[in-house]
Amino acid sequence: MVGCGSAFLSGYSVRSMTQPDGELPSFLEFEAPAGEPAVAVLPVPYERTTSWGRGTGNGPTALLRASRYVELYDEELRLEPFRIGIETLPPVDVEAVEDVALERISAAARAALERDRFLAALGGEHTVTPALVRGVVDVAGSDLGVVQFDAHADLRPTYAGTRWNHACAMSRVLDLGVPTLAIGIRSLSRPEAVRIETEGLPVIWAGQMEALADEELRTLFPGLLASLPDTVYLTFDLDFFDPSLLPATGTPEPGGGSWRQALALLRLLFEHKRVIAMDVVELAPIPGNPASDFTAAKLLYKCIGYRYRRELNGARGAGC
Repeated sequence: MVGCGSAFLSGYSVRSMTQPDGELPSFLEFEAPAGEPAVAVLPVPYERTTSWGRGTGNGPTALLRASRYVELYDEELRLEPFRIGIETLPPVDVEAVEDVALERISAAARAALERDRFLAALGGEHTVTPALVRGVVDVAGSDLGVVQFDAHADLRPTYAGTRWNHACAMSRVLDLGVPTLAIGIRSLSRPEAVRIETEGLPVIWAGQMEALADEELRTLFPGLLASLPDTVYLTFDLDFFDPSLLPATGTPEPGGGSWRQALALLRLLFEHKRVIAMDVVELAPIPGNPASDFTAAKLLYKCIGYRYRRELNGARGAGC
């Protein structure tokens, strides 16, 4: 339980609506709090293998810029999640050969976890996820599960001549010996479908989400979560959402999840598991259409609220 320390910000005075030219904005336009923040937001503008629409390298900046318009009060939780303390770290330098860039991403994840922070990484393409998970495993150990919100299975062994393609992200996670649970899948190759069946990989298909009533989905999801370790990494590929809600992604797929479905499942995830790190990936901003950027920023803020709901309620009850 976090106490009434300096991590709980005392007001809004640090929220700035301006940013020096050329400097990456901070999440919610906050300067780092004076105390040790609980959350580390890590921009990872890695884009090498996008196979259709490009632009995910601009995703972190777009999300951070949109976050300045997110209301700080969460009407569902009836609290202000930012008070836990959030710091935006410098972006990972990904301008290097593939192996070096991916190791830098892993090292940045390790550094955040070693300081006992909740890591919230902003991609970039989905290739960043296995690199981040590797860094988390180095610190937290291999008794970890990964929950994947996504339209695509991302289970190809290789794609377009490389093992480190965004279409191979979850194969590389499984290579680490980390079990997974996928939610919202509705696009995959035949070999990927065979692998899911033969290896018994747990999946909640997009068609199931549409067919199940909310109450049934809330029963199914915890049952599948129970097969994972107590400690979890969350990867949220924004093409999980139906493109009518979030079109700014490189590989949109019709028939995706809704905002309310996502929040209902995320609430359950954070209630049932100890989520120690997460990423939001595959935002490919559309100039002049910031709705997707804002949706991604609000999604991250909701996850921070779910993660620290108990601590913030405890602090509020203690008069902080």
